[in-house]
Amino acid sequence: MRERFFDCITDFIFVEDKPERADVILVPGGNYPESARRAAALFARGYAPWVLPSGRYSKPEGRFQDPDGKGRRAEWEYLRDILTEEGVPESAILKEDRATFTWENAIYSRQVLEDNHIEAKSAIVVCQAFHARRCRMYYQEQFPDTRLLICPVETKGITRDNWFMDEKKIDVVLSEMARCGSQFTQIMKDRLDNRRDRSC
Repeated sequence: MRERFFDCITDFIFVEDKPERADVILVPGGNYPESARRAAALFARGYAPWVLPSGRYSKPEGRFQDPDGKGRRAEWEYLRDILTEEGVPESAILKEDRATFTWENAIYSRQVLEDNHIEAKSAIVVCQAFHARRCRMYYQEQFPDTRLLICPVETKGITRDNWFMDEKKIDVVLSEMARCGSQFTQIMKDRLDNRRDRSC
C-alpha cells in the first residue's frame, strides 16, 4: 500500500514501547488523570518499585487549575492523589513539585532520583500519546545512560490513527512537531558550545 504523505509525522510523534521491568516510572506533569492511572497499573503489575510524578503547574498559566476543585496547588499533588486512589502506596511515590514544563520535568526528576540515591538504569515514561516524541527527546537528554521506555496514554481523543481527521487534533500534533524543532535549538547549540570549551 502506498504510504500517506503524513505517515512519517505519525511515526515520529507517536512513539510507543512495550513496558518492561524498570527502576522507576516517570510521569510528566499535567491536569489529566490518564497518565497517573496508567502508571498505577504498571506499578501494580510489578514493572517498577517507584513512581515519580512531576510538576508544579503549566508555565503559560502560572498556576495549577485543579480539575477536581479540591484546592491542590501543584500537578504533583493531583497526580499523587490519583496514584494513591489507584492503590500505589505513598511510600513508593517520590516528589517533584517544581517543574513548569516538560524540560524541567526531566531535569528535576533526575535530581530527585539522585537526591534519593536511586540509580535509574531503566525507566518507564508515561505521557500523553501526542507528546511522546518530545518527552523521549527531553528525558533522553537528561538521562543519557538510562534505557527509556515510552508508554503513552491517549488523551483528548488524539491517537496515531485519527489525528489527521480533525482540525483541532491536527493543530495539536503539528504544534508538537514545531516544538521538537524550536525547543531543541538552544539545547543543541549549547552542546556545540560545550564541545568547543572542552577542546580548548
